[in-house]
Amino acid sequence: MRQQLIALLLGEVDREVRGEIFPSAPGKSKPVYYETAVPRQVIIGEEPASIDGRRITFRVRGYAPDVLLIEARLDVESLFDQGTFGLEEKIYREAYRILEEQGGSRLFSEEYSIFTVSGYQGPPEPFLEHASVMASLLKSEGLDLDPKEVERTLEAQIKYGMNDLAIVDWDGAFLFDAEDDFDEDIELLVLANLQLLRHRILDRQLDERLLRLSEVMAKTAGGRSFRRRELAADLREIIAIRTSAISALQRLERNVKLIGDWYSARLFGLAGAKFRLESWRASIRTKLESVEDLYSMVAENFSVSTQHRVEWYQIIAFFVLQVGWFLLIILEFWYFTRH
Repeated sequence: MRQQLIALLLGEVDREVRGEIFPSAPGKSKPVYYETAVPRQVIIGEEPASIDGRRITFRVRGYAPDVLLIEARLDVESLFDQGTFGLEEKIYREAYRILEEQGGSRLFSEEYSIFTVSGYQGPPEPFLEHASVMASLLKSEGLDLDPKEVERTLEAQIKYGMNDLAIVDWDGAFLFDAEDDFDEDIELLVLANLQLLRHRILDRQLDERLLRLSEVMAKTAGGRSFRRRELAADLREIIAIRTSAISALQRLERNVKLIGDWYSARLFGLAGAKFRLESWRASIRTKLESVEDLYSMVAENFSVSTQHRVEWYQIIAFFVLQVGWFLLIILEFWYFTRH
């Protein structure tokens, strides 16, 4: 029997990731359009390390344009042991070091542990006798959980064949497959974590852009003076903000919809529910609506301010014209009095 700990770390980096396309794993029931529906990984490189005197390789890959994936796999004697927590911590400490060296930070990253068991005989349900330890690992909690919490954690599961089982939670997943066929499941769980990270990044970008829009709004409100060219440039920036944010959200939603209705869609849906992806999408849509509202207000204020300025130009021109006529009358009076 083989038991393996797979540590995954995804993080935003401050550069564009490039490399050779990593081939997708064959799936249990992937639809024909799966290859074009999901983001493709690119190969960045590998970094060897030593954990508790054991050699381990960290595979570094990426998702365009700016997300890095760091993956480490380690065979262990028993996953159902409290010592697994310490091993996880050491692996992630090294993974974060690699991420930071590549220009990433902990603030916008997602770590996820997958525990795989294979090479056994019969159905995997007997392993559920370790339910308490499994639930603690899935929640990254070193303490003993309440039996009801253990039950709630392990109920998020899916089966494809008689001898396999997938249990998914927020911080990790247990995968059982007698034939060691885990590649598609791992790929889908990575994709779900990627979706979560991309939603978090987009949410942060919208917060920054809403702040920027508020600054533009202040320029056009209350009759404050502004430079026409500067404000026109701000309006163009707002249009770019709206376009890029809407496009990013549409890409995220398209990737989810095109996964399919087979095993892959069911597993991804289970992970998506745990990660609350729909709540993230709802929050982003609300902020996009705020962007739309601010854009309308800025455009309206810009129009009103421009109209107000034109009216002042007209008043000044009329005043100058009246002064000119007055001067002309004075000159004519002076001319006739001299002659």
